[in-house]
Amino acid sequence: MSALHALFICSKNEWRSRTAETIFRKETRFIAKSAGTARTARIRVSRGLMDWADLIFVMEDHHKARLPELYGGPLDKEIIVLDIPDEYQYMDEELINELRDSVSFYMEGMEE
Repeated sequence: MSALHALFICSKNEWRSRTAETIFRKETRFIAKSAGTARTARIRVSRGLMDWADLIFVMEDHHKARLPELYGGPLDKEIIVLDIPDEYQYMDEELINELRDSVSFYMEGMEE
């Protein structure tokens, strides 16, 4: 089985989604990228990134709500809300643990 493309999205792509990309970049079952929904995002989510993704993880419900607007219509992909609040810095140990715990369910059964 080839690696799944996982896109992690938060608002500014500075802390949460960027941390997810960093820690899952080393995961052989995923090819990870990250982006943000805000105009000021480090890397702004685009239709191309969403088309590339097999799995889309967003940190909060409001990120999920913004995606059809940014995509230009409805998405035909499952969008997984991780419910991780914006209260962490980049590579915060607690954030890393929360991301790993939240995403591990989606990695179960995938070959290494």
